[in-house]
Amino acid sequence: MNGPAFASQADLAEKTITFAEIGPGLYAFTAEGDPNTGVVVGDEGVLIVDAQATPAMAEAVIARVRSVTDKPITHVVLSHYHAVRVLGASAYRDAKAILASDATRDLIVERGLQDMDSEIGRFPRLFRGKETIPGLTWPTITFEREMSVWLGRREVRLKHLGRGHTAGDTIAFVPDAGVMFSGDLVEYRSACYCGDAHFADWPETLKRLAAHDPVALVPGRGDALVGRDKVAAAIAGTTDFLETLYGTVQRAVAAGKTLKAAFADVRAAMDGPFGAYAIYEHCLPFNVSRAYDEARGIDHPVIWTAERDREMWARLQG
Repeated sequence: MNGPAFASQADLAEKTITFAEIGPGLYAFTAEGDPNTGVVVGDEGVLIVDAQATPAMAEAVIARVRSVTDKPITHVVLSHYHAVRVLGASAYRDAKAILASDATRDLIVERGLQDMDSEIGRFPRLFRGKETIPGLTWPTITFEREMSVWLGRREVRLKHLGRGHTAGDTIAFVPDAGVMFSGDLVEYRSACYCGDAHFADWPETLKRLAAHDPVALVPGRGDALVGRDKVAAAIAGTTDFLETLYGTVQRAVAAGKTLKAAFADVRAAMDGPFGAYAIYEHCLPFNVSRAYDEARGIDHPVIWTAERDREMWARLQG
């Protein structure tokens, strides 16, 4: 097949890990556009936001945590259901709770196995050691809209603010420091993955997120953001990415264009301002496919399977 290598199969270079303190006892584990993990250290334990793709990848997070505290890792929060975020959870052996929104659990029931197979095919570097994954990660505690986790005196507020990157996205906000972990609702100089998105809802969800006025934010991908100006710029940049993409596809659908023609229109609109972003080429076909569906009235995202991934890629990138 001509065209770019499928998804992220050609992305095999090692990434430089950064473990940065962004508030008192609050850390961001980032790696040049790979999925981020957040760390909240409380009086009695540690809470992790997003578990990484495999137990082996999670061990790299645990090693960084151990460099700053010997407190047990007692809670793991899943910002959403995607395999690159959740399948490393079994490495956190001291965790007494795995937390997610009700909607995230529903999505694991509906499409967790298909998503696992799909993402392993897309991201071979992130799924090294995949044979150590014991199976799907299941939350042990779920909530509809909001709950608090208390790490001694430190509160972590978990909130499902609305649909966006998926139907079940959760943010984690630490009120005593004004620090937020957004999952993939916000990205920084990384393409938004929109294959399971709700485009009409996502910008409104971002407004609710911004209303918390975070002084620092760990996005789903990209560098940690310290300072209100940087946080606001990342939220605005994410909104711009989404609205450029979906607006272009809406116009294409209104004009009766095919999916392939809509893809060409999106390239013309987005390659210039966004083409250098991490995982841009990987995301673009999935993004346009989902946007095209939503613009035609398909509210519930179609499940991605390993087979559908390849068929779509050949159709748009071949």
